[in-house]
Amino acid sequence: MKKTPDADFLIFDLGNVIIDIDYDRSLSLIRQHLPSEYHHLLTDFYRTDFHKKYERGQIDSTTFRDEVRAYFQQNWTDDQVDFFWNSLLGTIPAERLSLVKRVRQQYQVGVLSNTNLIHIHAVNDILMRDHGLANFDPVFDWVFLSHEMGLAKPETGIYEKMLTDLGTAPERVVFFDDLKENVEGAASLGIQAIQVTSPEVIFDFLKDV
Repeated sequence: MKKTPDADFLIFDLGNVIIDIDYDRSLSLIRQHLPSEYHHLLTDFYRTDFHKKYERGQIDSTTFRDEVRAYFQQNWTDDQVDFFWNSLLGTIPAERLSLVKRVRQQYQVGVLSNTNLIHIHAVNDILMRDHGLANFDPVFDWVFLSHEMGLAKPETGIYEKMLTDLGTAPERVVFFDDLKENVEGAASLGIQAIQVTSPEVIFDFLKDV
């Protein structure tokens, strides 16, 4: 007998679950364009308040770019900032989209991602270039993006908002995320949360669906 998840919804993070990302690649690229006296700033770049605010949609893209320039004390153009910022984005392997398409026959599927508008525009470009898709709407039933929700993982509010919109109980949801803290945040509400420690995890978990 096949063993399938006892749930109604399968919700996937984007970064390192659906799309490959590499934060070090982005930091390395910035380092190459940054005078050495500012290299120490790279350590805390992803922990800055303006990054967190942008992720929650509390500042717009123009303000974010200005904050990046001010933080690194550089006169980079908007295109340069966007290029550095988006350089962490890799490919969206076709087999992952095929997996979602397959499991969608038995479950409602969705995305829950900490992201921002500059990244989403770039992700949509990758989707169009590699898969002929304008966005994730044809792939997923639900798309929850932190900058549109005003909330971010791992705070419980973003999971509660997702559950309210889904109209379901937490135990009816399986959530896949690569970060331990995000998995723990979801699990604290009773969501079936799975940490994606390698690309094979979602395939192994869903192999019998």
